[in-house]
Amino acid sequence: MTATAPVDSGLPVGSHVDVLVVGSGFGGSVAALRLAEKGYRVHVVESGRRFQDEDFARTSWDVRRYLWAPRLKCFGVQRIHRLPDVVVLAGAGVGGGSLNYANTLYVPPESFFRDPQWSDITDWKAELEQHYATASTMLGVVTNPCDGIVEEVMRRTAEDLGVGDTFRKTPTGVFYGMPGKRVPDPYFGGAGPERTGCTECGNCMVGCRVGAKNTLVKNYLALAERLGATVEPLRTVVRVAPRRGGGYAVTHEATGAWVRRDRRTVTADQVVFAGGTWGTQKLLHTLRQGGVLPRLSSRLGHLTRTNSEALQGVMLEKVPPGDNLSRGVAITSSFHPDADTHVENCRYGPGSNLMGALATIMVPGDKLPRPLQFVVEAVKHPVVFARSLSQYRWSERTIIGLVMQTRDNSLHVNGKAGLFGGRSLTSRQGHGEPNPTYIPAGQRAMKALAVRLSAATGLRAFAGGSLGEVADIPMTAHFLGGVAIGSSPERGVIDAYHRVWHYPGLHVVDGSAISANLGVNPSLSITAQAERAMALWPNKGDQDPRPEQGDAYVVLEPVKAANPAVTRYGAA
Repeated sequence: MTATAPVDSGLPVGSHVDVLVVGSGFGGSVAALRLAEKGYRVHVVESGRRFQDEDFARTSWDVRRYLWAPRLKCFGVQRIHRLPDVVVLAGAGVGGGSLNYANTLYVPPESFFRDPQWSDITDWKAELEQHYATASTMLGVVTNPCDGIVEEVMRRTAEDLGVGDTFRKTPTGVFYGMPGKRVPDPYFGGAGPERTGCTECGNCMVGCRVGAKNTLVKNYLALAERLGATVEPLRTVVRVAPRRGGGYAVTHEATGAWVRRDRRTVTADQVVFAGGTWGTQKLLHTLRQGGVLPRLSSRLGHLTRTNSEALQGVMLEKVPPGDNLSRGVAITSSFHPDADTHVENCRYGPGSNLMGALATIMVPGDKLPRPLQFVVEAVKHPVVFARSLSQYRWSERTIIGLVMQTRDNSLHVNGKAGLFGGRSLTSRQGHGEPNPTYIPAGQRAMKALAVRLSAATGLRAFAGGSLGEVADIPMTAHFLGGVAIGSSPERGVIDAYHRVWHYPGLHVVDGSAISANLGVNPSLSITAQAERAMALWPNKGDQDPRPEQGDAYVVLEPVKAANPAVTRYGAA
């Protein structure tokens, strides 16, 4: 069965639904499908636009389709936010971060499940194991087959650093198939859309125009919409207020509007927050500080995580003859230079050079103050500095190094007044070690990678970093936490079933509910946690098996959906 294109649906003012989902990323899409399967009328409100495959930017220079700046009428997939302590990269659009993430779907290490923030509640590894398996199946996780100069250089670098045994090819959510060939839905017995085999063009993080990337609109959302869930794009939720007698009034407005905001209010019995860490934190802080949800836990914003991350890289002086570095999916291999640190190679496709504007020379952080050290490095290496400024064929001569750690550091994020009368976020250092601005293991890995890349190509290679690091402001693609799971409202913002403390009709299932640094890409974990949370909801009209808030925690078996999507439309 060929899936038809969905029709976006806006609810009339005053409409009522069982569940309103704020956001359509990994958590929101899981909620939409699993609750629709259980008989709930589900409506999803998404601030971004809907993309068909052909709507994505051809390269990152098409800023209106690539960058997110809605006030400037740029409704692309790439958000860039700045806090005092970190620059945040995130996704936008129907399908959320899946539209521009790097397809990489690791299960995190043991330390994540044993983090003291939540380990007192249950054995999280045991509870989440089946949900990681479900999420992996839904997202089509396979080991990527890409193998070229970048993968070989990564392998040899790991060996040079004495950690060759930690090298591995990444698990990815991509339909590889036959390159460029379109076939009927290969995953859900015909219930999903047709798919096209990956061409290894490298533009996964700009938006897959091929149709090979297993974005949420190819799986969870596609199935949810077939069951009757509706999606309303280009609408931003600005208020969620309790109603006298139960339920919530949800007000949303036209995204990016300056004057005609077209505010509308609908009602819902329950609301699921899934707007991504930035979106959910911004909205919850606004509601708490504005007195709309005054009983939100004072722990809101605490334990905000950056995945202890830095974006670095290695650049060649020019594109190597016969084999540029942009061929493959976005992330294809990784290794661990030490027990706490994880390094992945990343890439953009040919022509997608815009993000090169954020790159510069590598600046050590253990000597002089960082801005002064930057000047010293530029004077010592003028040719390298000059080449670092060039974006000419940057994606074809660069290996981006994504460095992540499992270390226990965090930020404390809070709301503040934004421009033009809106609201925004600010940050300061939080619990644990200071959020790192300099990761020595990452810089050592990049220097070793530069040596290997130079040897493999016969060209000069140099290690680099991001411009923010010059001012001790690192960059993260994985902004997490701040709405942590806790055994009480004094320890967390949501309970172990993802219900907001003091507001059990509100739920949070996005990256903000990740309670510790993972040291790996978080998308699979966000999906697995959402799968578990939704699995414990009752079918509509049935008794809720979850204990009341404040009662002792109970390990529950998943509640079987009354109307599963895949068996209705075909066998997987």
